[in-house]
Amino acid sequence: DFATPRAVLTGHDYEITCAAICAELGLVISGSKEGPCLIHSMNGDLLRTLEGPERLKDPESCLRPKLIQASREGHCVIYYENGLFCVFSVNGRLQATMETDDKIR
Repeated sequence: DFATPRAVLTGHDYEITCAAICAELGLVISGSKEGPCLIHSMNGDLLRTLEGPERLKDPESCLRPKLIQASREGHCVIYYENGLFCVFSVNGRLQATMETDDKIR
């Protein structure tokens, strides 16, 4: 048998750097090299765009996501290249931020 994709997710203009799947909520969250993080349904529908706090203040700034993790309670934690952690709800609302000087992998 040949594996076929369940859905094709679109919306990023640059290469994907991180992704997480939350099967309990039926969501796929992905981040790209030069753009925002996106939330898709498992069927491929684009649901939300997650914009970090600096991006909201200055649209020319670009936060580069490195790590994403989603919880079954509906929270999404994103770690950006500049040491910024952001917690979003699956509705796209920024709930908390924290900066760190540590190297996170």
